[in-house]
Amino acid sequence: MARRMAAARKREVLELEGREVAISNPDKLYFPAAGITKLELVRYYLAVKEGALRGVRDRPMALKRYVDGAEGEAFFQKRAPASRPPWVDVVELRFPSGRSAQEIVVRDAAQLAWVVNLGCIDLHPHPVRAGDLDHPDELRVDLDPVPGVPWSQVREVALLAREVLAEHGLTGWPKTSGSRGMHVYARLLPRWTYQEVRAAALALAREVERRAPALATSKWWKEERHGVFLDYNQNAKDRTVASAYAVRPTPDARVSTPLSWDEVPGCDPAAFTLRTVPARLAERGDPGAGIDAAPGSLEPLLALAARQRADGQGDAPWPPHYAKGEGEPPRAPPSRRKIRDSS
Repeated sequence: MARRMAAARKREVLELEGREVAISNPDKLYFPAAGITKLELVRYYLAVKEGALRGVRDRPMALKRYVDGAEGEAFFQKRAPASRPPWVDVVELRFPSGRSAQEIVVRDAAQLAWVVNLGCIDLHPHPVRAGDLDHPDELRVDLDPVPGVPWSQVREVALLAREVLAEHGLTGWPKTSGSRGMHVYARLLPRWTYQEVRAAALALAREVERRAPALATSKWWKEERHGVFLDYNQNAKDRTVASAYAVRPTPDARVSTPLSWDEVPGCDPAAFTLRTVPARLAERGDPGAGIDAAPGSLEPLLALAARQRADGQGDAPWPPHYAKGEGEPPRAPPSRRKIRDSS
């Protein structure tokens, strides 16, 4: 009898969307410090499925798998597993390297639970929909503080990013990153290319830096950064960001949590965890619920980018595995360039 009970706990079957989703090793500790199991992680995502699906629905997703839990090594898997149920959707993406792969597209709770069962603690969707892979419908402002920067400064920069977006006709939707920073998303009409969205994100980063040079930076090289870095390259093709309601691999299982702008000045990211966010969502609703109803035009930010170029601000560095952009500065940090120049 004991042997049969032990065997039964190797999987738990959930009935979702008229399908059976098997959760393997449901009692495996995924967050040892908090005592959170794999099954509790799956049930969290089902409890917040309304908001979680809003963040990932119809989007190709890179799988970031933590098969040994939050304290283990993670690995990215771009290609959808070959042994997947017939009801798991995929779409074929082409990457900057020229390669292609079929990636998972989540559209419902069963598919969401199936992905989490693979060991995906957080979710990393692309900023495009499966029906149009060339035109992002999301501009992502990723606020990444350098070590030692207080959380209050991150909030200040988020409010300034909101101001710049609004002045250029876009609505910003804030959320904690679940780590040290914040994200501000702006929904777009899907009319512009990845390069144009990145150019707009760079223009926004430079404008925020111009207005608050002591607080924010658009500088790509770490040795040049201070304050809060606005990572414009998160809008380059094949880059992904943890989505709304994604759990992050922190000891306390923090969640990337959508906020209202009224909450931003006083918010504490430690308050939003796997065990607190479901009740928050049930009581308050989702502050990001209106994001799909507010798509905007990229033209005002692209006009700002054109003015910046006219003032002598060319392209900024791309990540290393991308083709060199027209007008891009040397792809080496300033200290290394000085060494080369002096040799």
